[in-house]
Amino acid sequence: MTKRILYVFVAIALAVYAGAASAQQLSLNQISTYLNGLQTAQGGFTQINADGTLSTGQIYIKRPGRIRFEYNAPDDTMVLAGGGQLAVFDPRSNTGPERYPLRSTPLSIILRENVNLGAENMVTNVSFDGTSTTVTAQDPENPQYGNIQLVFTANPIELRQWIVTDDLGTQTTVILNDLVAGAAIRDVLFNIQAEMRRRGN
Repeated sequence: MTKRILYVFVAIALAVYAGAASAQQLSLNQISTYLNGLQTAQGGFTQINADGTLSTGQIYIKRPGRIRFEYNAPDDTMVLAGGGQLAVFDPRSNTGPERYPLRSTPLSIILRENVNLGAENMVTNVSFDGTSTTVTAQDPENPQYGNIQLVFTANPIELRQWIVTDDLGTQTTVILNDLVAGAAIRDVLFNIQAEMRRRGN
């Protein structure tokens, strides 16, 4: 566990160092344009869970409305968003995935077809630490669903991590690494029914 925590801090430090020389605060318009241009992306992630434990895996994004988290062994958990639903597959369950409307989760903010962080009451806070710009956003029509803090570096603009705070106040941090934009990603990766069949649910 100590080695895994050290890995997370080293990854953050490298990201900070890489952006330090050309750091600048990003505008909401620049960030919205970047997210709207991010049609597909894939890479690795490290997740810091609410209880302090760590998980790693691969992430696939296909906007609008689709995201996939594949967790590395020995964890066989998977989180899929597709068809307006977010499904959480727990290998310990034999009753199928837990499902939620995607619109009721903070992830819907970055997965919607048209991201407009300049919309009224969408952004509740913007900060700049000299290296990265952090934007806290919520669904202005449903602030009770929680919020998402998005961390970006500039030159070129890149999404580095996010922190999701759900409707219960629980926080989950996802640190992205080696995120590659423009990848060809098959639609079946976001098909909840196909994943259910694969798992025999």
